[in-house]
Amino acid sequence: MSDEPTPARTAPGHAVVVGGGLAGITAALRLADSGLRVTLLEGRPRLGGLAFSFKRGDLTVDNGQHVYLRCCTAYRWFLDRVGGAHLAPLQPRLDVPVLDAGHPRGPRLGRLRRTALPVPLHLAASLAGYPHLSLAERAGVGRAALALARLDPADPALDGIDFATWLTRQGQSPRAVEALWDLIGVATLNATAPHSSMGLAAMVFRTALLSDPGAADIGWAHVPLGELHDTRARRALDAAGVRTELRAKVTAVLPGPHGRWVVDVPGERLEADTVVLAVPQREAHDLLPHGALDDPGKLLDIGTAPILNIHVLYDRAVLRRPFFAALGSPVQWVFDRTDASGYTDGQYLALSQSAAGDEIDEPVSVLRDRYLPELERLLPAARGAKVRDFFVTRERTATFAPTPGVGRLRPGARTHAPGLHLAGAWTATGWPATMEGAVRSGFTAAAAALSALGRPHVHPLEEAA
Repeated sequence: MSDEPTPARTAPGHAVVVGGGLAGITAALRLADSGLRVTLLEGRPRLGGLAFSFKRGDLTVDNGQHVYLRCCTAYRWFLDRVGGAHLAPLQPRLDVPVLDAGHPRGPRLGRLRRTALPVPLHLAASLAGYPHLSLAERAGVGRAALALARLDPADPALDGIDFATWLTRQGQSPRAVEALWDLIGVATLNATAPHSSMGLAAMVFRTALLSDPGAADIGWAHVPLGELHDTRARRALDAAGVRTELRAKVTAVLPGPHGRWVVDVPGERLEADTVVLAVPQREAHDLLPHGALDDPGKLLDIGTAPILNIHVLYDRAVLRRPFFAALGSPVQWVFDRTDASGYTDGQYLALSQSAAGDEIDEPVSVLRDRYLPELERLLPAARGAKVRDFFVTRERTATFAPTPGVGRLRPGARTHAPGLHLAGAWTATGWPATMEGAVRSGFTAAAAALSALGRPHVHPLEEAA
């Protein structure tokens, strides 16, 4: 292949999407469904971005445990679009087992679950019987929930304060923060309350717990994530006529002649009528041409937050439920990944540890010494079990950091450069860094591109209505 890029003439209506995560896949599908010829370029050897699988011997491992909620309508559209909804089912009703390891008489089980009653009564019975809070704390949580329901998450003033400050003003005790607000908030925001924008926290709790009785019902993949986000996504892209190129690292995105764009990858130069940059914020910053944003430096001010995942393979079953959350322990959330991974010699548990800045670089030996005794404390059946394997996966930049003030840093899909658009969970979706936010950003970027090209289109969630 020549060192010099070879110009590739393209017909009008060509779109190039840079990045093959959920945002890029979504944008490519939407653009192709609207009649454009689409090229999707991904630097990695697979699709799926930061929600992927890999092989470890005969084991198929997800890099991290990813869940979604019934209110995640965009990600549910994605599952339907790639033919995978039946492989990532939702609970019939929200039911979260919560084990308190700090109880003096041993781990104590509580449950957060809903009924079919209207909001907010759907959680009243669960909260009234939640054993990890005192009667006064439960009543205080109810009052705080009612106060949350009156907030507008889009209010810029909320983005300027942290969630912990708001909770303190609502009279929430440290125990209430640990046993309820952070139990949910850390898993969804990837930050503890003092480090979370109140605007994002209000959005999460209002949408998931206070919008519809079933909004927080939990869904997760019963197959490896790669089956959904890579294999089936690639099949859907192929069927839509998208040209997908892997190991195609984009080196430049430049204005071209006649209002078009030029996208360079090693050995090829593509011309396009519209480009969607669906890459992390730092990579987008490096590819954006001069003048595309008023202050591109803001992209570099959007911080990142890590997630640590701990994988333990036992020689026998030690957990009877599909997942649980923990209190009074460094353990946060534990999921049974046995069937999805293909493990047949016992049980495979995956621990998802969000907001893991203090542990993300710890040696495996240190993490093993810390977490295996904790699992034995939480799960008595683990005390006599043999550990066949223990390993970790580390996503040091798993999400953008949802710190107070991050809202003013997140750009919209449109740039000042006609035909150039941004996508990614870090853009201004109104959501934290979730699979839902990534898909929504793909919707928005595709819609902006189609509008600029004068192409009629309907929002996919309106199509499904």
